[in-house]
Amino acid sequence: MARIKTTNVNLPHRTRKLHLPRVALVSVLCLFVCTAIIYSLVGVAPPPAPPALTANAFPIVSPTLRFGLAVDTVALRVDTIQEGQTLSDILLAQGLDNQQTFDASGIFDTLLDVRNLRAGRTYTILDDPDTEGPDFLAYQPSIYEYIRLDLKGEDRSERIKLPVKTEVALAAGKIESNLWNAMTGAGLSHALTDRMEDALQWSIDFYHVQPNDAFQLVYEKKFVEGEDAAPGRVKAARYSTGGDDIYAFWYCSPDSTYQGYFGLNGEPMKSAFLKSPVRFSRMSSAFNLRRFHPVQKRVKPHLGTDYAAARGTPILATADGVIVERGRRGGNGNFVKVRHNKQFTTQYLHMSKFEAGQSVGTRVRQGDVIGYVGSTGLATGPHVCYRFWKDGRQIDHTKLRFPPTKNMPDSLLPAFEIIRDDYLNELNKVGTPLQNTQEQIEEGKKLQEDMAAK
Repeated sequence: MARIKTTNVNLPHRTRKLHLPRVALVSVLCLFVCTAIIYSLVGVAPPPAPPALTANAFPIVSPTLRFGLAVDTVALRVDTIQEGQTLSDILLAQGLDNQQTFDASGIFDTLLDVRNLRAGRTYTILDDPDTEGPDFLAYQPSIYEYIRLDLKGEDRSERIKLPVKTEVALAAGKIESNLWNAMTGAGLSHALTDRMEDALQWSIDFYHVQPNDAFQLVYEKKFVEGEDAAPGRVKAARYSTGGDDIYAFWYCSPDSTYQGYFGLNGEPMKSAFLKSPVRFSRMSSAFNLRRFHPVQKRVKPHLGTDYAAARGTPILATADGVIVERGRRGGNGNFVKVRHNKQFTTQYLHMSKFEAGQSVGTRVRQGDVIGYVGSTGLATGPHVCYRFWKDGRQIDHTKLRFPPTKNMPDSLLPAFEIIRDDYLNELNKVGTPLQNTQEQIEEGKKLQEDMAAK
């Protein structure tokens, strides 16, 4: 019988089993090495940065500060001072007893004279809900400061001046009917109008402005706690009228010896006399030798110039001088007479009252208040009759050309001209001059040289 030869089919399987332990060993070794590497890298790596906070994640709300307190946590009540109401009346109404009212009033009076509490002005009561009764009374005598009176008697009362932020601003306008309408029509305040008159009062008769007159200003704009305050000084002004450009530039020398408004060539704008003794007024009656008197009903010379203004408007001395008469007499009513020098004297009639602290012999400076507009004596309404004597004879002051004051020395001119040119650039941003400015400067220099040679 034949022998059959067979093959062991399990041989391959046996061969793979012989290689399994070696593969497993290599795999385990690789896994161990990789784990060790990863662990070492993690160990030396810096810690992750903390999550960044954005403005929207946790918004920080700043407390609202007023009168030096975080008013978000207190109740505020605003009230108005009534006519005849005293500080004691107000304090008693807040629940203070008589002794507390007396003490608090005394403290307030050391900070601000209680007579400066004005009817119609407001005050604020601040009340912390966690305490019994109101805590503070706050009063602002002006936009620039406040009084905070501690109603608890804990010595926390104070008078604080608020910080003022000042910016330089530009303004311009064109006259259509009168100056005041032009200013308000351009969104400007009467206070800024007053500042402009300060700068140009010696050169411009603001009671005879003409349609199409134009002005440009560089001025200080003031802010208190983000709110507009009264404008500051006009730094430069240009007024164009009748084909002429009239300039005024504020300048103060390093030693303050020369300060005020100067023209293009450093000539002082200040004249010996102001154009008018009152602001915000109108000329209601001119100097007239044949005027029909409105009260006496007959033709009678009017040897003065009348300026109508609201009762109580301050009357200003138009130049430096000495009061030589002050009282009441007949049709003049209450009046003040000022002698300026041997040549010039002025008189101011129909005052409602005199400025306190003055008398015959008092020396006054140009612009000082000497009285207030009224209608005493023969007057149909509130005004001041302004009379002017030259060499003992009454004249029409509007026809007089006053001499200029002392010129700026040559040593200051280079510094002044740098400031002037900067202001001219600013003025030109909001308006165009009628004249060629450089030619105007050269003509002014020639005129000054000619005057110096005489």
